[in-house]
Amino acid sequence: MAEVVIVENAEAAGALVAAEIVELIDGRPDAVLGLATGSTPLPVYKALREKLTGRDVSQVRGFALDEYVGIDPAHPESYRSVITREVVEPLGLDPRRIHVPNGAQDTIQHAGDDYETAIEAAGGVDLQILGIGTDGHIGFNEPGSSFASRTRVKTLTVQTREDNARFFDSIDDVPKHCITQGLGTILRARHLVLLAFGEGKAQAVADAVEGPLSAILPGSAIQLHPHATVVVDEAAASRLRLSDYYRYTYANKPSWQGI
Repeated sequence: MAEVVIVENAEAAGALVAAEIVELIDGRPDAVLGLATGSTPLPVYKALREKLTGRDVSQVRGFALDEYVGIDPAHPESYRSVITREVVEPLGLDPRRIHVPNGAQDTIQHAGDDYETAIEAAGGVDLQILGIGTDGHIGFNEPGSSFASRTRVKTLTVQTREDNARFFDSIDDVPKHCITQGLGTILRARHLVLLAFGEGKAQAVADAVEGPLSAILPGSAIQLHPHATVVVDEAAASRLRLSDYYRYTYANKPSWQGI
C-alpha cells in the first residue's frame, strides 16, 4: 500500500515534497527528477524556488512525463515550454539536462524508444512527481493503459482535448496525439510522489489507493510500487476509508524515514 500523507492544503503539500527533493539533491547533486506539468505540481515548484536558494543545482537532471505530438517546441503550451517556464528557469536548472519527449513528426516512430534509452542512460528516475486526473489517468496514460506500457504515442480522448482546449485558441488547435511515459516506465522510478488537491480528485484518489488494480484506473498502478507516497489535502482525502489510519501512521513514523 502507498503511504498516504494528508495535509491542510496544497501549500503544505508543496513544502513537504520540496523538502524531500532538497534532501535528495543534497545527497546526490546529479539527482534525476521526474517532472509533471499542470497545476497540481506548481506548489512543489514554488516551494523549491525558496528551498534551493544558494544550492548548486547545476548537475540536477530531469525527465518530463509527456509532450504533444506535432507541436512546435516553442509554442507556449508545448510541455517543453511549460517545463522551461515553470521549472527550469525559476529553479535555475541547466536546460541541457532537462529532457522532454520528442514530439516531432519526422522522428515520432522511434521517439518512445529514444526516451526510454535516455532514462536508462541517466540511471533511472530517482523521484517522480505525479498528478492524477478525475478519471484516474497519470501522465497521458488514459483509462485502459497497460501497466507494462513504455514511452509511446497515444491518441488523446475527446474529453482530454476538450479539457485542454482552454490553453489554446480553439479545440481544433489541440493536438490529437501525445507521447507519454508509460505506466511501466513510471513504475521504474525509485520513488513515486502523487499529489492531489480538491474534492474533484477525491474519488480518483480513493480508487487509486484503496480500490482494485485495474487498467480502467491507471492511477491504481501505484499500488504495485515499493515506495509510493500520496500527498493530498483534506478535500482530496475525503473519500478514503482508512484516512484515520493514514493520519495515525504518519504522525507516529520515525522522522528519519522522510516520505
